[in-house]
Amino acid sequence: MEAPPCRQLGELQPEQERSSSAVVGLSLCDSAPLLWRIQDLKTVRSSGLVGALLGALPRTPRQNIRLGRPLLLLPEEERLLRERHSAAALPARNQDAVGTELQQRYEEEEQRSYEEQSILALEDRRSALLRAMTSSSGSECGAGSDEALQGRLLALGQNFTFPRSALAVQLSTARAGLSHCQEARAFLQADWPIREQDSPRREARYQVFRDLRGRGFFLTSAGKFGGDFLVYPGDPLRFHAHFIAVCLTLDESICMLDVLCVARLGSNVKKTVLLCSPAPDGPVHYTSLQWSGMV
Repeated sequence: MEAPPCRQLGELQPEQERSSSAVVGLSLCDSAPLLWRIQDLKTVRSSGLVGALLGALPRTPRQNIRLGRPLLLLPEEERLLRERHSAAALPARNQDAVGTELQQRYEEEEQRSYEEQSILALEDRRSALLRAMTSSSGSECGAGSDEALQGRLLALGQNFTFPRSALAVQLSTARAGLSHCQEARAFLQADWPIREQDSPRREARYQVFRDLRGRGFFLTSAGKFGGDFLVYPGDPLRFHAHFIAVCLTLDESICMLDVLCVARLGSNVKKTVLLCSPAPDGPVHYTSLQWSGMV
């Protein structure tokens, strides 16, 4: 097992951070930062933040390969946006009042649709009886048959009821309406989601994320590879990850068996393992691990 210097990281110069004029709106679900608006997704993607899509598509709700909104951000991605003043929490809304208003509107629309469909169903029944009158007028006694059918038409108009179980309801499958994500809103008053960094490990993760992102790399979660981040040289839609980043504090000890396991795993998936340790008020130190064979 070798630990050569990470030259590829050193070749890239940190890019200048700048505040974006576009402010994305975060919707917090418990402690998870979510993005719902299309323009917000485009904004964070253009700044190199990937996140993970969680929602189902309207036309194919049961598949789990191609997903849609919302976009779940990593805690480090959300903190980076906050430090750049490029994100703010969406204004809180009275969910009880909104729910009551939406329910009232839905019930009124449903009642209006029921009345319209009742009239159409009654007209359809009357048309069927009139066709029966026309077809039977030549074979039966004209006067008696007409009087009977006229009576049936009158009784139909007085006693007809349209069952609510037969009510046709229109479902929107082309586009999901998101009423809580306003398409047009004024500039957001900063209401930053505050999260205290309560552990040195979380702070180390963020410092590594910020440094790698500043060097131009794209990062996603690496939980299934036993690390903290997967590091891509470009957009994950176009490149495979080159590194598995494992974040450690400078004074943190690590078991040699864990080092061997993560190095062997990185070799099997053709990725280089990076041990990343940020120095206090200094640069991040990187050590690359590659499996070279048994001695």
